[in-house]
Amino acid sequence: MRSTWFRRTSRTSAASVVAALALASLAACGTSSSDNNDDDGSKGGSTDATAPLDPKAKVSLTIDCMPPTAKAAELKEWKEDVKEFNKKYPNVTINGKSTPGQCEEPARFTAQLKAKSQPDVFYTYFTDLQQVLDNDGAADITDYVTAKTVPALDSIDPNVLNVLKKDGKLYGLPTSNYTMGLLINRGLFEKAGLDPNTPPTTWEDVRTAAKKIAGLGNGISGYGEYSAENTGGWHFTAAMYSLGGDVVTPDGTKAAFNNDTGKQVAQQLKDMRWKDDSMGKTQLLKWGDLQKQIASDKLGMFLAAPDDITYMVQQLGAKFENFGMGPIPGGKATLFGGNDYMIKKGSSPDKIKAAIAWLNFKNLTPDQGQFNWARTKADKLPVGLPQPNFFTGDAKAKDLQSRTDNATMPVENFKTFMDNPVQGKAEPPKAQEIYKVLDNVMSGVLTNKNADIDKLLSTAEKQVNQVLANQ
Repeated sequence: MRSTWFRRTSRTSAASVVAALALASLAACGTSSSDNNDDDGSKGGSTDATAPLDPKAKVSLTIDCMPPTAKAAELKEWKEDVKEFNKKYPNVTINGKSTPGQCEEPARFTAQLKAKSQPDVFYTYFTDLQQVLDNDGAADITDYVTAKTVPALDSIDPNVLNVLKKDGKLYGLPTSNYTMGLLINRGLFEKAGLDPNTPPTTWEDVRTAAKKIAGLGNGISGYGEYSAENTGGWHFTAAMYSLGGDVVTPDGTKAAFNNDTGKQVAQQLKDMRWKDDSMGKTQLLKWGDLQKQIASDKLGMFLAAPDDITYMVQQLGAKFENFGMGPIPGGKATLFGGNDYMIKKGSSPDKIKAAIAWLNFKNLTPDQGQFNWARTKADKLPVGLPQPNFFTGDAKAKDLQSRTDNATMPVENFKTFMDNPVQGKAEPPKAQEIYKVLDNVMSGVLTNKNADIDKLLSTAEKQVNQVLANQ
């Protein structure tokens, strides 16, 4: 749904893809001086999966999601990291592939999996694991990922790693993650007499604050919500999680939202829309619409992830200072997602080891690669948002300190969000199909004053049960 080169979540793929896209060609960029002619792209080294890569081993890797030329600063950093990586592993050739548009476009991604044409190290969303495994696309890297090959392994949030596992086997390593919270327009909060440093923490408080903000007039809405292109169902799921509910049963076989919690979510939105008139008259909104509203000071708050702010600053001309975040109201759990890299099935042991060594260097080490915040600041890229945030313990503290020391924005605006972490909960199975169904619940209560909530939930329940029966 957005045009940025680096996207970490199924939010990007939330729009329903109804027509197959042509398989896009990838522009290759070799960024290492090493070369070899082995068919497998690897030579020498140990077959012991638990042993780190032998620096003498000759390996060639194709890796997608390299920044495009248009992202000059990010591409510069990529090339610097390859050069630094090659100091330790001079015989590993990194062949970066930049992709047009998104790093992963669903139709292109599916076509690559079916054709077995994905790169050696390929970018996926957390929700892609089952599709990859159904197409026999990813190597089992369980034995290769140890405290020796990924020193920060014990500091990676287990919930994040678990999303990349199936039947106890690990198939990917994370590069970014997000948890949803309440994004606010600090300026509108102040104008409405609200404290921007203490965003609402209950849905009752959200409703109260939304009425005050909408009371400012001039076409300003207090609270915004999606209801189209699968994003409505995505946010309905987040709201259910926040109240301790779910959208599917623990075994993933039945719908679990046609209950008091589901009715509470739908009823509050209906009341805010029609009784309070605090959500504006324009509905059937999708990703990008709420960002434009809040960036132009026409919306007080909505559920979002921290990197929405980067999008608004870089693409919509907003200022970091005007935004803040608090934890998701309700606070029982929050939807989380993210992106990762997997390694093509059939890769040699050395190729797998080289891929893990690169991913560790680039994405999984504090103060290095993507977490080199001093360099990020020097390159005039944003520093200070609370994501990626998959580290725990000392690694998390070290990374947070570096972000704060090199911040290019007021990190105190996100203090409430950071100081009150909410347990992350993964998206349901068949997420996009379920979200598409639940869009109807959201659009129903937001566009029809006389919407029958019981009927909307009952109909959606039957449709979701059918989706789950077809797994």
